[in-house]
Amino acid sequence: MTLTRIIRATVVTAALLCPIGSAGQPADFFQPYQEVSLRLPSVPLILNDPYLSVWSPYDRLTDGTTRHWSDAEKAWDGLLRVDGTTYRWMGTERECLLTAIAPMTDEATWTGRVKYTTQTGTAWAAPDFDDSGWAVEEAAWGTQGEYPRVKHVWKETNSDIYIRRTVTLTAADTERELWVMFSHDDVFELFINGTRVVRTGETWLQGERQRLTDDQRALLHEGDNIIAAHCHNTTGGAYVDFGLYANTWQKVGDVTTARQTAVNVLATNTYYTFTCGPVELDVVFTAPMIIDDLDLLSTPINYISTRVRSTDGQPHACQLLIATTPQMVVNEMTQATVSSLVTEGGTTYIRSGSVDQNVLGRAGDQISIDWGYLYIPATDGTVSIAPLSDMENAFLTTGALAPTQTEVISANESQFPCLAYAHDFGTASEATSFMMVGYDEVYDIQYFRKNYKGYWARNGKTIFQAFDELREGYTDIMTRCRAMDARIYDDGLASGNAHYAELLSGSYRQVIAAHKLFEDSGGRLLFFSKENNSNGCVNTVDLTYPSAPLFLLYNHELQKAMMSSIFEYTYTGKWSKAFAAHDLGTYPHANGQVYGGDMPLEESGNMLILAATICRIEGYSDWLKRYYRICKRWADYLVEYGQDPAEQLCTDDFAGHWAHNCNLSVKAIMGIAGFAEICRQRGDEAMAASYLQKAADMAVQWEADALESNHYRLAFDRQNTWSQKYNMVWDRMWGTNLFPNDAMLTEVRYYRSHQNTYGLPLDSRADYTKSDWIMWTAAMAENDRMFLQFLEPLYRYVNTTTSRVPLSDWYDTKTGRWVGFRARSVIGGHWMKVLMDRFAEMTALPSPLVRESADAEAAPLYDLTGRPVTHPTRGIYIQDGRKVFVQ
Repeated sequence: MTLTRIIRATVVTAALLCPIGSAGQPADFFQPYQEVSLRLPSVPLILNDPYLSVWSPYDRLTDGTTRHWSDAEKAWDGLLRVDGTTYRWMGTERECLLTAIAPMTDEATWTGRVKYTTQTGTAWAAPDFDDSGWAVEEAAWGTQGEYPRVKHVWKETNSDIYIRRTVTLTAADTERELWVMFSHDDVFELFINGTRVVRTGETWLQGERQRLTDDQRALLHEGDNIIAAHCHNTTGGAYVDFGLYANTWQKVGDVTTARQTAVNVLATNTYYTFTCGPVELDVVFTAPMIIDDLDLLSTPINYISTRVRSTDGQPHACQLLIATTPQMVVNEMTQATVSSLVTEGGTTYIRSGSVDQNVLGRAGDQISIDWGYLYIPATDGTVSIAPLSDMENAFLTTGALAPTQTEVISANESQFPCLAYAHDFGTASEATSFMMVGYDEVYDIQYFRKNYKGYWARNGKTIFQAFDELREGYTDIMTRCRAMDARIYDDGLASGNAHYAELLSGSYRQVIAAHKLFEDSGGRLLFFSKENNSNGCVNTVDLTYPSAPLFLLYNHELQKAMMSSIFEYTYTGKWSKAFAAHDLGTYPHANGQVYGGDMPLEESGNMLILAATICRIEGYSDWLKRYYRICKRWADYLVEYGQDPAEQLCTDDFAGHWAHNCNLSVKAIMGIAGFAEICRQRGDEAMAASYLQKAADMAVQWEADALESNHYRLAFDRQNTWSQKYNMVWDRMWGTNLFPNDAMLTEVRYYRSHQNTYGLPLDSRADYTKSDWIMWTAAMAENDRMFLQFLEPLYRYVNTTTSRVPLSDWYDTKTGRWVGFRARSVIGGHWMKVLMDRFAEMTALPSPLVRESADAEAAPLYDLTGRPVTHPTRGIYIQDGRKVFVQ
């Protein structure tokens, strides 16, 4: 064990041994393990998987409503009443309760005049336009099956629909605050009496709403008005529905905004502190994602812990309210919901879900779950279901919840009730409490036509039993979460600096919550990612690959659980091609690849590299024995096609895919070397030597073909180009040292002169980059000082970007704004430097030999293929017939 490791282990052990304070009380769960300076663009609050995912994209928790990672509003509100004065510490004051004047189809049927042929200009939307030749049809229009309220089919690719709706208003209606609400797929525009008031661009959102400005409202008049819509379907599903609404919200009373004084995001906990008059309020959002406790990791329950502390030495009467609405259980705000109180084991719960309960019925990218049930138990408090105005009025005036309704069925968002939890701290100088929030998806994933529950429920455990376990285990679990926070932070600190520790701490929950853990009917552990905001694919191999460092470090069983299904896909004959599949479907339907193009070298190389790394960690286990022939088939494909790749898709094709991709060739070479390692672990030294020699020969050829003066090209045939060769990282980590003439060091040194304000571009074609690949590239740096030169611009991007979304891995290195992608698992790649630093100790190699540089008096060093090395970089070598590690 190195000195660095001893220090790290001591810190973690200290955290584990301190669950009890000096006065014999539970540890201070309200004090972060380490205060951090990093301002995340979006702060994780309540997370478990791609569906239970609530974030705050603001500096202050009161700057706006909380949201799903897709940016769909999932509003949670927090109030604290102190001596009769109410303070808001989460969410924003509600200012809108829409009541239909001309409802959409979720509330009532309506008809319009419709034309399916292209209309030029905007005359067709004017009140005096002659629409007598247009068809009269009942709303809504679109793709049947995909949208349940479709009455008339309209689904053709690259087609248009034009709709005119007559809306009759009273004089009083025209004086009200008016809103339009609309659902559309894809491009949508809305007109009032011939004047455009909405234009969306190419999006496909349901239940959007927009307040009419005074000028727009003036377009309406007493009597008949024409509200007209045009929708263009580019491809895929189509839909259109719209209506007119009035805001009938009435302000209840005065609420003061609490002053936020601190926010700290650690691996499993987010800490906030607020000043509420003479009291400080501490709030901790905890997702108990202990990476080596799979039951706990997969359980869809979070804690919200709260503490009030007097700042003037006097006791104060304090009451807490935390509330949400059935927004949490629908994808479209026009979906009907049912919310009720249920009692189980003596505990009362709020339960809320959609009426339809189309379990696993919806698949896609930027969607929210609309099946299963949200649960809020009355743990150490009370719960109630009531109209929002009644709930707020009761709390503001009495500090208690409004009388509850037993069951509330809501047709749409305008009828959604408030789902509230309250705790009375009494009158005290300091008091603490905690509540829980959970979501039971009923069934979580479909894997080759069979539905499965999450891992936590594999043996029949109910959500109520899970709540009981987390309630009873609160102190122990919170202590373990704090230790997990320490482990992640301290590993980052040891491998980099405080900024690296903060980046890893802020990345952890995003990575874990982009997955679903379950066990198939054969008892195999499976861990499926969702390709958030980049097409919605399930278990995409080129997400598994960049995210791997986190899982290889802390629980490689989860890494295997991502790979097993891809292996099985081939093993069972469902995938018969000579290379690895790209994905298993569209989340949550894992029934076979849906991606339009294969990535043969990319995915085969990914799988072999990761399999070899796992082999180094645990040996040639039964897990890999089952798939040996598959690995050989993929390795042979890499041998045949990997030296100079033809034009084919790869993971970095943002600027178009080029043939002769040098980095893709590196991946193929390392995949072949990986298979050689598998053969060696298997005991087939002759096979291992053959494939390793092939990889070495290919690397020599690569270096000669890719070299261009002081760097290596993006593509073998493209002069004056460059790209990040992050796939070389394994050559150093494994100690294979295949690439001659210090190719890796040459590249990394070249990159330093091509960095922009916010980091190193992906390649010479554009200014954008990928944060995961930056950290892989940085891990190849010759020393820690150089590593930090790559880290700090990335930290600057995360800390200052104006793109307020869960961390985007694809961003512009000059502007610091996201280009696309958010909330993706690939930022598990941020851990590559930690993996590099700890890999030797993970693989049971001899004790490291620490050398600053080659020592002329020492025995010469050789790489693993037997070639002499005169200027070793960090890695594994042969000296005096034994393996040594140079750092």
